[in-house]
Amino acid sequence: MEIRIGIINSGRELSFESAQSSSEIEKTVAEGLESGAKFLRLADESGKLYLVPAASLAYVEVGSEKTRRVGFVA
Repeated sequence: MEIRIGIINSGRELSFESAQSSSEIEKTVAEGLESGAKFLRLADESGKLYLVPAASLAYVEVGSEKTRRVGFVA
């Protein structure tokens, strides 16, 4: 699952692959924002931990769970 996170006042975004499902990511982000947490904690497929300041969060884009097609389309 590809995750892209936009951060306020930053021209770049944080992008990584996660083993979690889209519903798990959505739940983690929603709970973090609703509880007033200072940081959101997300992990990628290789176990790296990302701490994103909740106050600086612009958006979170969660990719689809479809696999990409390989090849040429006529």
